[in-house]
Amino acid sequence: MNESRPRSSVLTAIVALLAVVAMVGMKLAMAPSQDDEARFARARQKMVRHDLRGRDITDAKVLEVMGRIPRERFVPPSQKRKAYADHPLPIGHKQTISQPYIVAVMTQVAKPKPESRALDVGTGSGYQAAVLAKLCKEVYSIEIVKPLAEEAKKRLAEMGYDNVTVRCGDGYRGWPEKAPFDVIIVAAAPDHVPQPLIDQLAPGGRLVIPVGNARQELILIEKQPDGTIRRTNVCGVRFVPMTGEAKEPK
Repeated sequence: MNESRPRSSVLTAIVALLAVVAMVGMKLAMAPSQDDEARFARARQKMVRHDLRGRDITDAKVLEVMGRIPRERFVPPSQKRKAYADHPLPIGHKQTISQPYIVAVMTQVAKPKPESRALDVGTGSGYQAAVLAKLCKEVYSIEIVKPLAEEAKKRLAEMGYDNVTVRCGDGYRGWPEKAPFDVIIVAAAPDHVPQPLIDQLAPGGRLVIPVGNARQELILIEKQPDGTIRRTNVCGVRFVPMTGEAKEPK
């Protein structure tokens, strides 16, 4: 009797089963445990209590949203344990995710509303876009570093942020096809406020942007209903420089 075929079929089935088991095991290993999730939840609430509400963040909606978004999913695996530390963290490609307090300050100053259309310049890992997505109707986010743009687009989609659109491009010129915007938040520092961003601001809109080189200031630009501009210095900050057209001689 020729038994080679049945034995081969059994062997194939065993190999396939082992592959499935290995894949499931890998997914389980990568998924956060209940202990990890509980620890991150405690760190998140401590961040809100100590670093945000404990300072000068008073916007209840900003506090509530940042108390729900799992920031650990927006940092590399090597940085997860520091996800809620109140300082910037590296996300690769010489870029960083801003410290929680600065994200909260910029969002609070921008005053997003449920009907707002927002432009997020400098997507990074997508954390600021996620915060805006919980507070605005639509968010358009631009990232000049292609791998970061692709990773953020995938991450935000997997997390269910269906009101965020991400593209790779130079944020200096904004996103004219989607303008005007009620809210614009910029996470990289040019040495001047880009005129295209001011032009794309809706009447009554607010643009929050770090400006400067060695010394940077967070600036609020408000476009009045009649089109005039009011500029306010908010606080000193330190961001990565804006690249692309922002670095070209004027």
